[in-house]
Amino acid sequence: MATRTTSARSGTARGSSSSKSGSSAGRGSGSAASKSGRGGGSTSTARTRQLPAVEHHQPWLLRVVGGAWLGLGHLVGGGVRRIGHDVSDLPAEERRDGAALFNLALGIFIATFAWWGLTGWFPDAVYAVVNGTFGWMSLLLPLMLFVCAFRLFRQPTDGRGNNRVGIGFLIMTFAGCGLAHILGGQPTVAQGFDGLRQAGGMLGFLAATPLAAIHPAVPLVLYGLLAFVSLLIITATPFTAIPRRLRGAYEHLMGIDLMDQDQQDKHDRSYLERTAPAAPKRKKRRLFGKDEEPDAGLDGYVGDEAFEHAVIDDDEGDSPAPRPAPGVRRPTQAEIAVEKIKAAQGLGAAGAAAPADATEAIPMITPGMAAGAGPAPANPPQVPSTPVAPAPPPTPIPQRTEQLSLAGDVTYTLPASDFLTPGSIPKERTEANDAVVAALTDTLQQFNVDATVTGFSRGPTVTRYEIELAPGTKVERVTALSKNISYAVASSDVRILSPIPGKSAIGIEIPNTDRETVSLGDVLRSQNARRTDHPMVMGVGKDVEGGYVVANLAKMPHLLVAGATGAGKSSFVNSMITSILMRATPDEVRMVMVDPKRVELTAYEGVPHLITPIITNPKKAAEALQWVVREMDARYDDLANYGFKHIDDFNKAVRAGKVQPPPDSKRVIRPYPYLLVIVDELADLMMVAPRDVEDSIVRITQLARAAGIHLVLATQRPSVDVVTGLIKANVPSRMAFATSSVTDSRVVLDQPGAEKLIGQGDALFLPMGASKAMRVQGAWVTESEIHKVVEHVKTQLQAVYRDDVAPEAEKKQIDDDIGDDLEVLLQATELVVTTQFGSTSMLQRKLRVGFAKAGRLMDLLESRGVVGPSEGSKARDVLVKPDDLATVLAALKGQETPAAADSQTAALSDNANANIAQGGYAEDLVAADLDQRKQNVEYYDGSDSAPGSYGDDEDGSEDAWSLTGR
Repeated sequence: MATRTTSARSGTARGSSSSKSGSSAGRGSGSAASKSGRGGGSTSTARTRQLPAVEHHQPWLLRVVGGAWLGLGHLVGGGVRRIGHDVSDLPAEERRDGAALFNLALGIFIATFAWWGLTGWFPDAVYAVVNGTFGWMSLLLPLMLFVCAFRLFRQPTDGRGNNRVGIGFLIMTFAGCGLAHILGGQPTVAQGFDGLRQAGGMLGFLAATPLAAIHPAVPLVLYGLLAFVSLLIITATPFTAIPRRLRGAYEHLMGIDLMDQDQQDKHDRSYLERTAPAAPKRKKRRLFGKDEEPDAGLDGYVGDEAFEHAVIDDDEGDSPAPRPAPGVRRPTQAEIAVEKIKAAQGLGAAGAAAPADATEAIPMITPGMAAGAGPAPANPPQVPSTPVAPAPPPTPIPQRTEQLSLAGDVTYTLPASDFLTPGSIPKERTEANDAVVAALTDTLQQFNVDATVTGFSRGPTVTRYEIELAPGTKVERVTALSKNISYAVASSDVRILSPIPGKSAIGIEIPNTDRETVSLGDVLRSQNARRTDHPMVMGVGKDVEGGYVVANLAKMPHLLVAGATGAGKSSFVNSMITSILMRATPDEVRMVMVDPKRVELTAYEGVPHLITPIITNPKKAAEALQWVVREMDARYDDLANYGFKHIDDFNKAVRAGKVQPPPDSKRVIRPYPYLLVIVDELADLMMVAPRDVEDSIVRITQLARAAGIHLVLATQRPSVDVVTGLIKANVPSRMAFATSSVTDSRVVLDQPGAEKLIGQGDALFLPMGASKAMRVQGAWVTESEIHKVVEHVKTQLQAVYRDDVAPEAEKKQIDDDIGDDLEVLLQATELVVTTQFGSTSMLQRKLRVGFAKAGRLMDLLESRGVVGPSEGSKARDVLVKPDDLATVLAALKGQETPAAADSQTAALSDNANANIAQGGYAEDLVAADLDQRKQNVEYYDGSDSAPGSYGDDEDGSEDAWSLTGR
């Protein structure tokens, strides 16, 4: 007896001591929480960690039964998880086999009397309870419990889906009991429980009796509608999706979807082979709907991942940290980086009690509160963050209010906005921002700088922290601390703006440890992009303050994109081209793409916006730029003849019917499309043909703005020999990604700054007219999204290319004895024939060649019958007259004699002379000249005419593109 009393007293003492220690610990944590403002999180964490310790004091019998129950649940769950799609690799800490086994057992118990009619004391007891409560619905209860058990076995982590199914079954049970009570004759309690069991049970009696007092049809209609809604809840079917689901089920039962799949197997993949065949007809609803995608058989593309790193980190060092127990939350990489910053600032103890989500636990402190009187807290005050504009909902992009009608009867539909997936939700502030604010405040205090961190604006890649100086403090005192600030925040990519444009504050841009990816779909769905219907608007990305940035290529008017390898130039070019394809029709924007790397722009091969196949040969690229110059001159001729200064004014007048061709001309004037020339790698072009490429680019950039021709130049080698002074002077808009040196930054932007960018889409955008560069995070578009958009536009129209943009070089049959001396031989032939004097010394003087070269040229001319044999020191006889010079030169080049060309030229000159003689000089420019040109654009509209043919329409008319075919 004494022993029991002693033990009881000791147990009481232990309990009181533990309670005292617990209360003291609670007071200690509460006091610490009151200092830091985070006591609630620490208390909940402490209680959560104490729960597993209580479970060890359960009786051994309960532990044995619980272990046996879980073991049986794991055994049954292992078999269920292997049914159909194998999900047996589910982690052990995420399974809920005990609860699933309970639902399964309960369903089996109810089925003993409801389905199988077993009798006995246990089935009778279950029958009395279940059937007396639910009535007829007891027949469906086992099926509901089996479904819930199956979901818990296979999808235990889908808490939201499991709760939805459970709620749906509860609503269905309630509604079913009410309907069963009405259909069962509305029995009452006074008539006995047998009548209730044969109807809707007690639950049905309580649910239907009040409403049946009004009219029996009221509960019948109400609970019937409620049962239908419960079915929609269980199947996760919105009201708007009911027709689509029914149609899909019908097609699946009738085998129509298999027929569609066979058509999809014949999908045109020729754009990977750089060909552009006719676009096959297909069902757009099944191919481009939400239920099925054009590349459903593919596992994705390599370029779908936004940020890929070359370094493979090994988190396990020599002394790895202890692994958390199952069920305990693991820290993320961003939280680990934050803890490193805190440890460097000595803030580990204060930050340990902070909750994971600082935005929920930290109260927002306004500037007035921060400046108010009161005792200074232990930690620096929380600065307010600039609110980020809420992300727009992923609603479809509105269709264009004005869209040009395409040639013929072709209807063109722009790609749907759901082709571009939405990005992640932007964060207003995180714990990393608070840690950086504390580090900046501590650094300013250490160096006695009278300044305060007053706020910050969080962007997707960097966060700009605003520092305001006290009166009498120099700006240089903060800018001189650049390296100290980099040391304090543990980042070498710190950029200081003094001041922030439009604010009396110094901006410090520090990269985020938890970056966010900017989706091109979000940019194109933003309000900035919706405000304009201009076809040349493209999505750029997000700025430092979290706002969406869009730009109009027609206002730039030319853009230079430069940066080191892997900095994000190709991603920006892809976003720009995808934006054009999403917003513009081929009649509004046409493109010329130059891709010397051969792989960057291959995905766009075959889109109808192209006027020539993607050019990969640098020499052909130089010829294409010369064609653009001729196109520009032709457009200016038209603008000058009709008295307009800009192509937009000309197009408006054409649409209004104010521009009419001359009376005798058969030409039909149509609006000019914008012409966008994209050069993905300028350095390769400048290496092959620097003089021709530079001359063409300079001429285009000087004059092409009013003609609607715009140039985008991208290069990864921004040096002075590639981006020359003439090119820079005429390309006012710049987009600088991360460069390797400050010299390259000065070449691109004429100012430093690009060398401090962190890469992966981080850029400085300097549009025409801006005084300072804007830091933006470029928009990201995946390879899968690009292929969806390209496949959509390729099914609308077929690409029809011009054959005069980059013509194939004619094969020259040059004799072997001429070799590489063809050019100088042609010059010698022209010199000898025109002067009618064949002398070796004359060739030496005129052509500036040596005696041996001049003697060899004279021997070649003798073998071709141009000059006679040598007669000592006398000049040789010239056997060819000047009228036959063209024939001789063509023979030396290996070409046919230009007799036909000469006759055509003579005919044209006769017509021109006749027009001039009649005083019709303007008629000669507009009618005689333009009528000789060919129509170069003919869309494929399924007619019997061969696609790709050029010529007049049915009425013999021509469009404005024919100006280039001189």
